Amino acid sequence: MKVTYHGQSTVTIETNGQHIVIDPFFSGNDKAMTKPEDVKADFILLTHAHADHMADAETIAKSTGATIVATHELATYLSFKGLNVHPMNIGGQFEFPFGKVKMTQAFHSSSIIDEEKQTIMYMGMPAGFLLTIEDKLLYHAGDTALFGDLALYGAHHDIDLAFLPIGDNFTMGPEDALIAADMLQANAVVPIHYDTFDLIKQDAKSFCDELEAQGQTGHPLAIDESLEL
Repeated sequence: MKVTYHGQSTVTIETNGQHIVIDPFFSGNDKAMTKPEDVKADFILLTHAHADHMADAETIAKSTGATIVATHELATYLSFKGLNVHPMNIGGQFEFPFGKVKMTQAFHSSSIIDEEKQTIMYMGMPAGFLLTIEDKLLYHAGDTALFGDLALYGAHHDIDLAFLPIGDNFTMGPEDALIAADMLQANAVVPIHYDTFDLIKQDAKSFCDELEAQGQTGHPLAIDESLEL
């Protein structure tokens, strides 16, 4: 299995001929090195509806025929655009061709903002994902604050790789992410959701050094850098 980080919260996974994209944000991200038209996708997983997590979901889904997995409200909204969707909700799980997806809670918000009309459409709860693929367990926290139930995930799941936001301001920052990592006790952690904008600039290497100091492994992946699991 090949896991690649593309900046912000965008992660792609290649496994057994299947391509999964989580929170595609390429075209609106000045730091992204990949163009949405070059992305292969069988499934697109969306943690929530903010533009920096789903900006390219429609484009990629239309060009590839990928199925979008999202909360019921967001999936329904995207189905109105003629896209293939699979609705889920917090706590539910489903077996897909590539593996099992369990939708977890996240403490954040979820909406689609139309700046021209100055309207905001709320899109249900934000989410994270526990992904069981090739006997490995991956956790993508989505955008979230620190919350106590992360300890339950760590106690009841042997997580191989966790993606945790560290940007602060909109999500938990490095200090809270260190606590989250300790709760999860994942074998390795990749920091996400940082440096894309000035408001969320962080030192990922310093964060991973702090992880090492508390006995955990951190991978401060560069844009388009991959891990093999």
